[in-house]
Amino acid sequence: MSSLSWTPNEIMTIAAARQLADADVCFVGIGLPSTAANVARRTHAPNLVLIYESGTIGAKPRTLPLSIGDGELATTADAVVSVPEIFNYWLQAGRVDVGFLGAAEIDRGGDINTTVIGPYDHPQVRLPGAGGAPEIAASCGRVIVVIRQSARTFVDRVAFRTSLGERVSTVITDLGELRPNPAGELLLTRVHPGVDVATVRAATGWGLTVSDALDETAPPTTEELEVLRKLELTQGQVV
Repeated sequence: MSSLSWTPNEIMTIAAARQLADADVCFVGIGLPSTAANVARRTHAPNLVLIYESGTIGAKPRTLPLSIGDGELATTADAVVSVPEIFNYWLQAGRVDVGFLGAAEIDRGGDINTTVIGPYDHPQVRLPGAGGAPEIAASCGRVIVVIRQSARTFVDRVAFRTSLGERVSTVITDLGELRPNPAGELLLTRVHPGVDVATVRAATGWGLTVSDALDETAPPTTEELEVLRKLELTQGQVV
C-alpha cells in the first residue's frame, strides 16, 4: 500500500474521477460529481467536456462551483445556451456520454431517490428533488453514481424512485465500487484499500452479492491528492 494517507471521501472522489475518459462529454451534478469531474479534467482527462444543467457547455471552472448557477461556470464555458436547449438538443439527442449523479438513496437495482425519505405524503425528510436527474439517468450513454455508503443510503427499495437505474454502469462509494450484474442488481466489484467485504455488507440494506473477481482500488497518487485538495481549498473563492 502507498505511504500516502487519504480520507474515505478523497479516495471515493478520486476513484470516481478515474471513471472518466479523455474527451468524454459529461453531464455533471453539483457536489461530489462536480469535484470528481474537475479532478479528472486536471489529471488524466484534459479534454473532458463538462456540461452543467444551467446551460454551460465546456465549462472549465478554476474553482469548484457552489451551484449550477455559479458564475464561474458561465465565465469559463465554451458556450452558454438555454436550459431547454441543453436537454432537447444535447442530452435527449444522445450527445452526452456520461451522466454523473449523486443520490440520497440507491437500491439494489440502481434506482435513485433524491425526492423524499419516508412516505411521499408524509415524508420524514423532504429532499431537494429531481432537477434534471431523471432525464440525465434516462438519456446519457452511461450513468455513474457517487454516494457515501451506509444501510440508510443503500436500501432494498428506494422510498421514492426519482431516477431509473437502467443506465447506471458504476456506483462509487467511500467503501468501494459496485456494478450491475446481468440481472441488473448491484454487485460489489472492488473495495478501497483497508476496507473488507464485511464492512461493505454491513453498510448495505440488502444481501449484497460479491464478485468472484473482487478487486482493490489502486491507491491515490500524489498528483491526484494534490489536485483534489487544491480544488477543495479554493471552493467558492473569487479568482
